[in-house]
Amino acid sequence: MTTVLRLDEVRKEYGDATALDGVSLRVESGEAVAIMGPSGCGKSTLLNVIAGLDRPSAGRVEVHDEDLSELSEAGLALFRRRRIGFVFQFFNLLDDLPALDNVALAAQLMGVRAGQARRRALELFEELGIADRRNAYPATLSGGERQRVAVARALMNRPALLLADEPTGALDSRTGEQVMDLLLDLNQIGQTLLLVTHDPAVAERCASRMVELADGRIVGERALGRTA
Repeated sequence: MTTVLRLDEVRKEYGDATALDGVSLRVESGEAVAIMGPSGCGKSTLLNVIAGLDRPSAGRVEVHDEDLSELSEAGLALFRRRRIGFVFQFFNLLDDLPALDNVALAAQLMGVRAGQARRRALELFEELGIADRRNAYPATLSGGERQRVAVARALMNRPALLLADEPTGALDSRTGEQVMDLLLDLNQIGQTLLLVTHDPAVAERCASRMVELADGRIVGERALGRTA
């Protein structure tokens, strides 16, 4: 099995505050891993370090055998576009673009021609059940529709690793269930997934392994008997 993510003794300090304190973690291809812990324990910092949005103060981060410490800022931006899909709690869609263009833009930034990018985006919309909303602007979409658009954007460049930061946190319970089912379906067809959540139900539903963080350290880890 291929190791998609490898963290070795990763530290992240902000002045006198330590957000991550010697975190080591492996995620294998096709795994779904949930990161849990109280507010302020380092969960979001961990995702940002993995995505190359923050550089660690010490330690090593590798994604798909790429050592992030060896990349320039421009290299990190290219790495994120090629290797990482990121699903945010509050969607982070561009309000002045229709849904399809929000998604196609991710490929166009990689140099894909507009027509080809839009065809790929439409394929994802059809797979995610939102093809009829492709020309709608984000403000007119429901929370669940916006999150599906965000997932489509994250999948646009076929990332090695899909990161999800509280993906159901801004949704009502019924819509949250639908997004959990979507993440589960993606993992079951082979997408490697790392998600941050405060909700044990999300972890149990979407992940096969749970890693617990406290005060910037991994303090527990266990397999989950998730239900399909």
